[in-house]
Amino acid sequence: MAGRAQIPQKSSALIAMIANEDTVNGFLLASVGNVDLRRKTNYLFVDSKTTAKAIEDAFKEFTTKEDIIIVLISQYVSNMIRFLVDSYNKPVPAILEIPSKDHPYDPAHDSVLSRVKYLFSAESVASERR
Repeated sequence: MAGRAQIPQKSSALIAMIANEDTVNGFLLASVGNVDLRRKTNYLFVDSKTTAKAIEDAFKEFTTKEDIIIVLISQYVSNMIRFLVDSYNKPVPAILEIPSKDHPYDPAHDSVLSRVKYLFSAESVASERR
């Protein structure tokens, strides 16, 4: 189909992480981590000293790399760069907001859930017009 985004068919697709140290370490133990030849990683540890600019830069880098298909970001971190997360509209890499140990998940702030709600409300309006 023309106009649909194609999912990369590479055998080395990666998951990127932007989260607190415990969350990232858990995924690193599951072999999600990667360090390329330029010593660039596919994760960012976020703590109290991490600036919003550093988070923005990591988000922009991960969403433009061709070998990353999913970006997992802690919801409290995504709230720091909400304008970027909400304005991101490409299907690949997919942006998934996850809870962290210290910050509970809030469905009201989840960008994916809000888009799904919008699509279903738009579909229900369209079906009522038929």
